[in-house]
Amino acid sequence: MQDQAFKLTYSTMFDPPEDLHRRFEEALARVSAGLGAFHPMRIGGEDRAGAGESESRSPIDRDRLLARLPRGTARDVADAVAAARAAFGPWSRTPWPERVEILRRVARRIEERVYDLAAAMALEIGKNRMESLGEAQETADLVAWYCAEMEENGGFVRFLPDDPIPGLASHNRTVLRPHGVWAVIAPFNFPLALAGGPVGAALAAGNTVVFKVASDTAWSGALLMQAFREAGVPDGVVNYVAGSGAEVGEALVHHPDVAGITFTGSGEVGMGIVRTFAAGRWPRPCIAEMGGKNPVVVTRHADLDRAATGIFRSAFGLQGQKCSAASRVLVERPVMDELVARLSKLADGAAVGDPTRRENWLGPVINAAARERYRKAAAEAAATGAVFAGGRELVAGDLARGYFVAPTVATAPWSSRLWRDEHFLPFVMVGAVESLDEALARANDTEYGLTAGFYGAPEEVPAFLDRIEAGVVYVNRPQGATTGAWPGYQPFGGWKGSGSTGKAIGSFWYVPQYLREQSQTVVE
Repeated sequence: MQDQAFKLTYSTMFDPPEDLHRRFEEALARVSAGLGAFHPMRIGGEDRAGAGESESRSPIDRDRLLARLPRGTARDVADAVAAARAAFGPWSRTPWPERVEILRRVARRIEERVYDLAAAMALEIGKNRMESLGEAQETADLVAWYCAEMEENGGFVRFLPDDPIPGLASHNRTVLRPHGVWAVIAPFNFPLALAGGPVGAALAAGNTVVFKVASDTAWSGALLMQAFREAGVPDGVVNYVAGSGAEVGEALVHHPDVAGITFTGSGEVGMGIVRTFAAGRWPRPCIAEMGGKNPVVVTRHADLDRAATGIFRSAFGLQGQKCSAASRVLVERPVMDELVARLSKLADGAAVGDPTRRENWLGPVINAAARERYRKAAAEAAATGAVFAGGRELVAGDLARGYFVAPTVATAPWSSRLWRDEHFLPFVMVGAVESLDEALARANDTEYGLTAGFYGAPEEVPAFLDRIEAGVVYVNRPQGATTGAWPGYQPFGGWKGSGSTGKAIGSFWYVPQYLREQSQTVVE
C-alpha cells in the first residue's frame, strides 16, 4: 500500500500535500532512467515480439523516446483469443472468492506503484502530475470496487422459492455466469482506468480477457499489465496485444470466439462495434462508452466565480481530451459578457508547459492530428464568430518540440459545426441564450448524452435534473462542471450516442454486464 499519511483521491488533487510532489518527482527520476526499453506483448503467459517495432515518443518533446513497442498482427490476436479461450474453463470454475482475492492483490499492486505509473503516463500522454496520480489511484479503486460488488452480491447467486409440488423437492435459483473471452479496447486518454477497470470487472465475473490499448499509449498499457501479472493472475487469463486499430483492433472486434467486448473511444468506431456485435450468429454483449459534447448551463442567478472555475477545470483538464470535457457553455444573456471575461482570464492565465513540472497545469495535445484539428477549429471560430482567449499554437522555446496549444474560449453561430462536433481539444464554445428553457433545449440538441453541468439558483435545479439528457450531471460544482467522477461517489456512463448500455462505470450495475443469467431448477 502507499507509504504515506494520506490517500489519493480527487479531493487530494485540489489540496496536495508536499509529500505527494516529492514522491512523484522521485518516481519520475526512476521511470526516466529506464526509457527506451522494449515492452513485449503477453500472450498465454509468454512474451511476444510481434512483426516489428513502433516507438512511443512523448507529446511533450518528440525527441524523447519513451518505449519501444511491438507491432502486433492478426495472428497475434488469434493466438491471444485462443489462449484466453483455453484459460476460460479453469478461471471461470475458480470459486469467485478466490478470483476476488487475486484481483485485490492486483489493486494493491497498482497502488504500490501508483507514483511510477503516474509518472510514465504523464510522459506518454502529457497529463499533469495531479491528474496522472488521480487516474493511477482510480484504477486501483475501480478494481477494488468490482471485487466488493462480487462480495456484496454473493457472487450473484440468488435462491428462489421451491416449486409447490407435493412429494417432490424442486429447488430453484438464479445464477449470473460469465460469457467467455472478453475483449477490452481502451483509449489513449485514460490508458489505466479505462483499461484496468473493465479488465478487473471482466475477470471478477469469471471471463478471460484480451486487452488492447491505443497505440499512442501502449507503454502505459504494458506497465498496467505488469501489475496484473505480478499479482498472480494465471497465464492466459489476461492477454495483452499491441498494434494498430486497423489491424489488431479490427481482428479483435471481428474474431468469432470473442464473446463480449468493452470499447471506449469515438462514437463512429463505437457504433461500428455495436453493430458488428449485434449482427453475428447471435447478438453478443457490447459495452461501448463513446464520446460527448457536454453542455454547461449557466443562468443569470449563478455564482459566476464558481461557474467560471468549474468550466475552466472541465474544459481544459487534460487539454480537453476527455469524453466528459465541458465543450459547450449555454449562458443567459444578462451574464454572458461577465462569464466570458472571467473564463477568458482563467484561460489566459493558465500555466502551459511540460506537465511533469509542478508549476504547469496544461500539457500538450496527444499528437499532430490533434494539433491540426485545433488549427482548423481556431480558424473557423475566428472567421465566423469570435475568439475570446487562446486560438493559437505555443511554439516558444522548448514548447516547439511538442504539441502545445493555448486553451481557447470562443463563440460562433449556432449553425457552426463547432457546436456539434466533438473536438477532444482545449476548446470551449460559449453562447448566449434567452432563458433556461432555451438552454436546456440546446443542451439536449446533440447525439451525445454523457455529462452535463449546471450553475444557477436552487429553485432552478429540479428543472435541470428532470430535463437534461445525460448520464452524469453536476450542479453548482466548482471542482469541475462536467468532469471528476470517482469510484463509489459518481458512477460514470452515458446516454444516447455516448453509451450502449445505460449502465455506468464504478456503479452497482456494472459487473452484471459481464455476466449472463441462468435459471436453475434441480429436483431431488
